Amino acid sequence: MSRPLLFLDVDGPLNPYAAQPERRPEGYTTIRVTLTPGRPLRVWLHPGHGRALLDLGYDLCWATTWMDAANRHIAPVIGLPALPYVDFTGALFATRPDGVHWKTERIVTYAAGRPFAWVDDEQSPADDTYVAAHHSAPALLHHVDPRRGLLPPDFTTLEEFAATLPA
Repeated sequence: MSRPLLFLDVDGPLNPYAAQPERRPEGYTTIRVTLTPGRPLRVWLHPGHGRALLDLGYDLCWATTWMDAANRHIAPVIGLPALPYVDFTGALFATRPDGVHWKTERIVTYAAGRPFAWVDDEQSPADDTYVAAHHSAPALLHHVDPRRGLLPPDFTTLEEFAATLPA
């Protein structure tokens, strides 16, 4: 069996954007990124997250509005290679009447029956219900506090989930 997928959101899990604006979290570095002309973004990233993510035993995949831009701006800072990404073109910020997040359906389709974990700061019970109904393999939707980003207990949760999967 192949390794499980780990879908990574940037803003929230890797960039604790909701932390107090004047207080960069300990261990993080600040970068400025201009994705839209004239609108630079302040992004806080932890250089140790890349190695910690690679050590988890998942196949990593971006699941972020950054899409391929995460490979240019985020991956080098945290020590990740270029990763595949879920293409959300045409789905970005779309509202669904069932309350399912606009990323969820594309993530399930991308996973194509493989076990996966998804770290994000925006999942809801509607997403858990959707995944349970449309994805036959094990899945973990793991909420990360956007004020703190990924912390050691989050990595432990991801390790424990992967350990429950057949080898």
